[in-house]
Amino acid sequence: MNGWLIYTYQDAERNQPFIEWMIEEADRIGLQLTFIPREKITIGIRNSRFVLFLQSEVVPVPSFAIIRTIDARLTLQLEGLGVKTFNSSHVSEICNDKWKTHQHLARHHIPMMDTFFLKGANFNPEESPLPYPYIIKKVDSRGGKDVHWIDSAKKATELAPSLMGQDLILQKPAPILGKDLRVFVVGKEIVAAILRESSSDFKANYTLGGTATLYPLSPKEKAHIERIISLFSFGMVGIDFLFDEEGNLLFNEIEDVVGSRTLSAKSSINIVEKYMDHIYTQLKNSA
Repeated sequence: MNGWLIYTYQDAERNQPFIEWMIEEADRIGLQLTFIPREKITIGIRNSRFVLFLQSEVVPVPSFAIIRTIDARLTLQLEGLGVKTFNSSHVSEICNDKWKTHQHLARHHIPMMDTFFLKGANFNPEESPLPYPYIIKKVDSRGGKDVHWIDSAKKATELAPSLMGQDLILQKPAPILGKDLRVFVVGKEIVAAILRESSSDFKANYTLGGTATLYPLSPKEKAHIERIISLFSFGMVGIDFLFDEEGNLLFNEIEDVVGSRTLSAKSSINIVEKYMDHIYTQLKNSA
């Protein structure tokens, strides 16, 4: 079975070792995985049918595709052409929009911080639905970027012009700052959890200078995480949690195009091997 591994050129350049790792693990179990730059793909409708061009030519579509760029429309197009996708367009659409993720999980009463949804054009620093301090995020922010701590009207007013045209969430800060949990998931399996902490920032991202350690999940925490997993059909994702005053997990976000730098640095777990085994099983079961 042949598959496409889709990255943008920019992301591929800084993830070359990960790309090679995925191709090697796919080859181990008899999957032919080929790197395809997103920029070379054109999608559309011709003669009332889905069509895909690769370098301006119609080509046979693969059996499956691993989409390592945030592009739910591309994923939906591939699915319309009969391609099995990882992650699916549903996961991509929901998990890359913090509005949609929180709304989806709130239907199932998953504990989370108070969160409000706003258009940047409607953001009024003098009429916030939350008291200071609060956090503003763009709905598509990743890796701790475009996340702002607002503790005064002055800061809110200074930030407001840069928010025009953006979809936002305003969020009450977690009781414990600078500490979060990244849970790595493949299919329905909880692979591992990494505790990330920062002593200098309310954001605990490892790539922003925080520390990371392997974290043993309690049975209660596993059950809580499995509730969220049951609501999706994941390929590979990272689910992030904050902590309340008693150390209970509070949902924060889901990373669709999740990396494994922290997990690889802090454990010997081969998550890519698990991911390729999962993909192989899914393809075999759908054949």
